[in-house]
Order: sequence, then C-alpha cells, then structure tokens
Amino acid sequence: MENMEIGLNKKRIAANCVCCNSDNILKSPAILMPFLSDRIFDWKPVCITDEWGLSTIENGMAYCICNSLQCQNCGHLFLDIRFDDNEMNALYSKYRESEYVKLREKYEPGYTQRNKNLDMVTPYIKKVESFLLNYVTLPISVLDWGGDTGINTPFKKDINKFHIYDISNKEVIKEAKKVDIGEALGTTYDLIVCSNVIEHIPYPTEIMLDIRSVMSDKSILYVEVPYELIIQKNDSKKDLYKNKKHWHEHINFYTKNSLKILAANCGFEVIAIKEMKVSSDKEGSPYILQLACRVK
Repeated sequence: MENMEIGLNKKRIAANCVCCNSDNILKSPAILMPFLSDRIFDWKPVCITDEWGLSTIENGMAYCICNSLQCQNCGHLFLDIRFDDNEMNALYSKYRESEYVKLREKYEPGYTQRNKNLDMVTPYIKKVESFLLNYVTLPISVLDWGGDTGINTPFKKDINKFHIYDISNKEVIKEAKKVDIGEALGTTYDLIVCSNVIEHIPYPTEIMLDIRSVMSDKSILYVEVPYELIIQKNDSKKDLYKNKKHWHEHINFYTKNSLKILAANCGFEVIAIKEMKVSSDKEGSPYILQLACRVK
C-alpha cells in the first residue's frame, strides 16, 4: 500500500499530524503535568522567588512547558512532545505499581483509590460485547494488545485462544496466556482488541501496523479510546488547541474523523465507529469511541 508509511516520520517535537500526516497544524502553549515531567525527565516544579535573582523573570511556580497541537485537516488534538522509547519506558515501566502510584499520589491526591478502581471489571463490558457481536462469531481466538491482566477482555468465556500482549509484568487471569511480541506476531486471530492504548502512544501508526500483521482477511480489530470531553462536545471544531492547557498520560485526543483516517491510512477498512457513554466520572472521559475494522 502506498500510504503504509504514513505517520512514521518520527520527530522529537511533532511537525506533522500523527493520524493523517498533514503539516496543517496550529498550536497554543500548555504545560506537561508535574507527575509526567517528574517520572519521565526528573523535572520537578519549582517556585521562583526573589532569592533566584532573576531580574527579567517574574516570581511564581514554574512547570514544564509544551504545546497543544491540532490538525486542521482531521481535527486530531495532541501534545507536541513525542516521547522516545526510553521516555516511554520510564513512564510505563511497572505501570500502576507501588512506585508509580506513590509518585502520582504525591502530585494528584486521591489517585491511589482511583488506581484500585481500575483493577475492577469494566462495567460496560457487556455493551462492548454487544457491539462486537455484529462482526464476530463465537467462539473466537483473541489477542488483547495492551490488555493488562485480561480482566476486561471481551468474551472471556467464549474464547478458544486467549492471548495478551502487554508491557506490564502483571500476571494475567487464568483463562489467558501472556505472549511476547514474537509469539503475537507469529499468530493470527479472529479478534484483536486494542482498548485504551493508542491515546498513550507517540506514533500510533506503528502499533496499528504491528497489529495489522497479526490479522487475516477475516480478522476484526476493535479499537477503543476515550472520547475526551473537549472533543466530544466539539468534535468538528478546529480551534480546541486554544483551550487545551495541560497534558497527562493521554497525549492523543481523537476525533471520530482522525480515528477513522488513522485506521484507513494503516490499511484498514472501517466497518463501524460509535460513541458510547460509559460513566459519569467528571475527572476522566465519560465517553468512549468504539472502532471496528478489518484489513483492506
């Protein structure tokens, strides 16, 4: 395919849209949340006082600066910093384990309880299964790409091959088998689940192309991402970058259009895309985007 290389033009500071590769991008100043800047770069926020002796800089709190970017073609909203492999490892090594939780609790009081809640079964899993039953026939073979322990993988009781590929060291549930990248890429599956993953990834094209290589022409890929409130309320607007003033772990905010274009540019035929309300959590996104696609 001529467009299979789109999005692989890696740069430290993004100059192109990571979904459609357009350079028609506008930007606005923002900050990187202190948990990320500390864990990734060991850069802690500081308070500038008179003792610093800075004659041309005002006193106050100093945080890691960045830019909010928005593609004027597909609408994708994203952080300009594209973390490299070492930085991603610094952030996600032992993800949500004790050291991670302790540091995040320091900057974000209350996170410890939120982290415990993440280990519970997703309350909307039945809705996900209902969505997917339009495109798969049980029983099925499943690869959950980035599936953590597998607790929230759909169709857990109707799987004849249940593999999980994940960077964490957590033990998977008894029904599942954890596989490395080699075994995953050496197997084909009926259903590949990539749920709440690509919002974290600097260059999502890479992971989409890797997933494509484990699919046959009969396989279905299910992608789920947060439908962030700033997007959900203004999906077609191209000036949201002006209002996005901070960035955390989710470094990509997908519009329906940008998600569809990302899939298409990676060689997928989009079968369905749907938004679904999943919670009333005002701190996170109460909506998700569901995408089902197959190899073209």
